[in-house]
Amino acid sequence: MDYGMAIALAGAGLAVFIAGIGSSIGIGIAARSATGVLSEKPELYGQMFIMVVLPGTQGLYGFLAAFFAMLKMNFFGTGTMVITPQLGWQIFAACLPVAIAGLISGIHQGKVCAGGILMTAKKPEMAFKAGVLYAVLVELYAMLGLVATIFIIFFGIDWPQVVAA
Repeated sequence: MDYGMAIALAGAGLAVFIAGIGSSIGIGIAARSATGVLSEKPELYGQMFIMVVLPGTQGLYGFLAAFFAMLKMNFFGTGTMVITPQLGWQIFAACLPVAIAGLISGIHQGKVCAGGILMTAKKPEMAFKAGVLYAVLVELYAMLGLVATIFIIFFGIDWPQVVAA
Protein backbone atom coordinates (compact mmCIF):
# COMPACT_ATOMS: atom_id res chain seq x y z
CA MET A 1 0.00 0.00 0.00
CA ASP A 2 1.34 3.39 -0.89
CA TYR A 3 1.64 6.42 1.38
CA GLY A 4 -1.29 8.33 -0.18
CA MET A 5 -3.69 5.40 0.23
CA ALA A 6 -2.61 5.00 3.86
CA ILE A 7 -3.37 8.66 4.59
CA ALA A 8 -6.75 8.41 2.84
CA LEU A 9 -7.69 5.24 4.74
CA ALA A 10 -6.61 6.87 8.01
CA GLY A 11 -9.08 9.68 7.28
CA ALA A 12 -11.86 7.19 6.56
CA GLY A 13 -10.98 5.31 9.73
CA LEU A 14 -11.07 8.51 11.77
CA ALA A 15 -14.53 9.31 10.42
CA VAL A 16 -15.78 5.98 11.76
CA PHE A 17 -13.87 5.92 15.03
CA ILE A 18 -14.19 9.53 16.18
CA ALA A 19 -17.89 9.77 15.32
CA GLY A 20 -18.33 6.33 16.91
CA ILE A 21 -16.67 7.53 20.11
CA GLY A 22 -19.14 10.42 20.25
CA SER A 23 -22.02 8.00 19.76
CA SER A 24 -20.83 5.57 22.40
CA ILE A 25 -20.31 8.32 24.97
CA GLY A 26 -23.71 9.84 24.14
CA ILE A 27 -25.48 6.49 24.37
CA GLY A 28 -23.74 5.82 27.68
CA ILE A 29 -24.92 9.14 29.12
CA ALA A 30 -28.52 8.58 28.01
CA ALA A 31 -28.53 4.91 29.04
CA ARG A 32 -27.43 5.74 32.59
CA SER A 33 -30.44 8.02 32.97
CA ALA A 34 -32.77 5.49 31.36
CA THR A 35 -31.73 2.62 33.61
CA GLY A 36 -32.39 4.75 36.67
CA VAL A 37 -35.87 5.68 35.45
CA LEU A 38 -36.69 2.15 34.29
CA SER A 39 -35.90 0.72 37.71
CA GLU A 40 -38.93 2.69 38.96
CA LYS A 41 -41.10 2.84 35.81
CA PRO A 42 -40.41 -0.11 33.45
CA GLU A 43 -43.53 0.74 31.43
CA LEU A 44 -41.62 3.70 29.93
CA TYR A 45 -39.14 1.40 28.15
CA GLY A 46 -40.29 2.29 24.63
CA GLN A 47 -39.99 6.02 25.19
CA MET A 48 -36.61 5.59 26.89
CA PHE A 49 -35.29 3.36 24.11
CA ILE A 50 -35.78 6.01 21.43
CA MET A 51 -33.84 8.59 23.43
CA VAL A 52 -31.04 6.14 24.26
CA VAL A 53 -30.62 5.11 20.61
CA LEU A 54 -30.64 8.62 19.11
CA PRO A 55 -26.98 9.46 19.88
CA GLY A 56 -25.97 6.32 17.97
CA THR A 57 -26.67 7.92 14.61
CA GLN A 58 -23.41 9.88 14.64
CA GLY A 59 -21.43 6.65 14.44
CA LEU A 60 -23.56 5.58 11.49
CA TYR A 61 -22.86 8.88 9.76
CA GLY A 62 -19.12 8.35 10.23
CA PHE A 63 -19.40 4.84 8.79
CA LEU A 64 -21.40 6.11 5.81
CA ALA A 65 -18.86 8.85 5.09
CA ALA A 66 -15.97 6.36 5.25
CA PHE A 67 -17.85 4.01 2.93
CA PHE A 68 -18.37 6.80 0.38
CA ALA A 69 -14.71 7.80 0.58
CA MET A 70 -13.61 4.20 0.07
CA LEU A 71 -15.99 3.81 -2.89
CA LYS A 72 -14.52 6.90 -4.54
CA MET A 73 -11.00 5.51 -3.92
CA ASN A 74 -12.10 2.32 -5.71
CA PHE A 75 -11.09 0.43 -2.58
CA PHE A 76 -13.62 -2.32 -3.30
CA GLY A 77 -13.13 -2.35 -7.09
CA THR A 78 -10.98 -4.45 -9.35
CA GLY A 79 -9.05 -1.62 -10.99
CA THR A 80 -6.41 0.51 -9.35
CA MET A 81 -6.39 4.20 -8.59
CA VAL A 82 -3.22 6.09 -7.81
CA ILE A 83 -3.74 7.91 -4.53
CA THR A 84 -0.93 10.43 -4.29
CA PRO A 85 0.01 11.81 -0.88
CA GLN A 86 -1.66 15.10 -1.87
CA LEU A 87 -4.92 13.28 -2.74
CA GLY A 88 -4.60 11.21 0.42
CA TRP A 89 -4.48 14.37 2.52
CA GLN A 90 -7.51 15.77 0.66
CA ILE A 91 -9.50 12.63 1.45
CA PHE A 92 -8.26 12.72 5.04
CA ALA A 93 -9.43 16.35 5.37
CA ALA A 94 -12.77 15.53 3.70
CA CYS A 95 -13.50 13.01 6.46
CA LEU A 96 -12.89 15.47 9.30
CA PRO A 97 -16.25 17.33 9.27
CA VAL A 98 -18.29 14.20 9.99
CA ALA A 99 -15.72 12.94 12.50
CA ILE A 100 -15.59 16.13 14.57
CA ALA A 101 -19.31 16.94 14.28
CA GLY A 102 -20.11 13.34 15.22
CA LEU A 103 -17.88 13.40 18.28
CA ILE A 104 -19.21 16.65 19.69
CA SER A 105 -22.87 16.26 18.73
CA GLY A 106 -22.99 12.63 19.90
CA ILE A 107 -21.87 13.62 23.39
CA HIS A 108 -24.20 16.60 23.58
CA GLN A 109 -27.11 14.66 22.13
CA GLY A 110 -26.60 12.08 24.87
CA LYS A 111 -26.85 14.84 27.47
CA VAL A 112 -30.00 16.25 25.86
CA CYS A 113 -31.52 12.76 25.71
CA ALA A 114 -30.64 12.18 29.37
CA GLY A 115 -32.53 15.35 30.23
CA GLY A 116 -35.45 14.22 28.09
CA ILE A 117 -35.44 10.85 29.84
CA LEU A 118 -35.57 12.47 33.27
CA MET A 119 -38.38 14.75 32.09
CA THR A 120 -40.29 11.77 30.67
CA ALA A 121 -40.12 10.08 34.07
CA LYS A 122 -42.18 12.93 35.50
CA LYS A 123 -44.28 13.83 32.44
CA PRO A 124 -44.45 10.93 29.94
CA GLU A 125 -46.68 12.93 27.60
CA MET A 126 -43.74 15.30 26.97
CA ALA A 127 -41.36 12.53 25.78
CA PHE A 128 -41.72 13.28 22.10
CA LYS A 129 -42.57 16.97 22.29
CA ALA A 130 -39.49 17.95 24.21
CA GLY A 131 -37.21 14.95 24.73
CA VAL A 132 -36.97 13.69 21.15
CA LEU A 133 -37.43 17.03 19.38
CA TYR A 134 -34.67 18.70 21.37
CA ALA A 135 -32.36 15.78 20.63
CA VAL A 136 -33.14 16.08 16.92
CA LEU A 137 -32.01 19.71 17.01
CA VAL A 138 -28.56 18.51 18.09
CA GLU A 139 -28.71 15.80 15.39
CA LEU A 140 -28.91 18.51 12.74
CA TYR A 141 -25.25 19.39 13.27
CA ALA A 142 -24.11 15.79 12.87
CA MET A 143 -26.08 15.71 9.61
CA LEU A 144 -24.39 18.92 8.46
CA GLY A 145 -21.00 17.33 9.14
CA LEU A 146 -22.01 14.32 7.05
CA VAL A 147 -23.31 16.51 4.22
CA ALA A 148 -20.13 18.59 4.23
CA THR A 149 -18.01 15.44 4.04
CA ILE A 150 -20.13 14.01 1.21
CA PHE A 151 -19.97 17.28 -0.75
CA ILE A 152 -16.20 17.43 -0.39
CA ILE A 153 -15.76 13.77 -1.39
CA PHE A 154 -18.04 13.96 -4.42
CA PHE A 155 -17.56 17.54 -5.61
CA GLY A 156 -14.46 18.99 -3.98
CA ILE A 157 -11.83 16.46 -5.00
CA ASP A 158 -10.48 15.98 -8.51
CA TRP A 159 -10.40 12.18 -8.60
CA PRO A 160 -7.99 10.35 -10.94
CA GLN A 161 -9.29 7.73 -13.35
CA VAL A 162 -9.39 4.06 -12.35
CA VAL A 163 -6.96 1.97 -14.36
CA ALA A 164 -8.18 -1.53 -15.26
CA ALA A 165 -6.30 -4.27 -13.50
